[in-house]
Amino acid sequence: MPKAQVVLRSITGTEAAMGWAGNHTIVVDRPEGLAGGMGLGFNGAQLLALAVGGCFCNDLRYVAHEMQVGIDRLSVDVEMDLEGEPLVASAVRMTVNCTMQDGSDPAPIIEKARGSCMVSNSLARGVPVKIALS
Repeated sequence: MPKAQVVLRSITGTEAAMGWAGNHTIVVDRPEGLAGGMGLGFNGAQLLALAVGGCFCNDLRYVAHEMQVGIDRLSVDVEMDLEGEPLVASAVRMTVNCTMQDGSDPAPIIEKARGSCMVSNSLARGVPVKIALS
């Protein structure tokens, strides 16, 4: 079974964290002045929205390659509603603008990517999260 693993470690002199996945890094923080945040990186809601949109962008490319067509331009906007206490994501909307190199209709590629998008499908199925103390 494939797995994904990331690690996060605090950044000395801040209350932010640096995350690693292989050779890639990202800074995670709260907005400046909020719970010690310095605005050095993305907050959790932004990371979740980026995961949804980023995964969909990748899946569009996978599907296009599989169907042997090229994507000329792609833009994906993600809007996520947050509510409750504790704050949770209550809805996610993606707007996709995609033009194909050959001028064909991108709808079949978008629809196939919708069915294979790991992040949005995981959220829709309510993936369980376990937290353990080391």
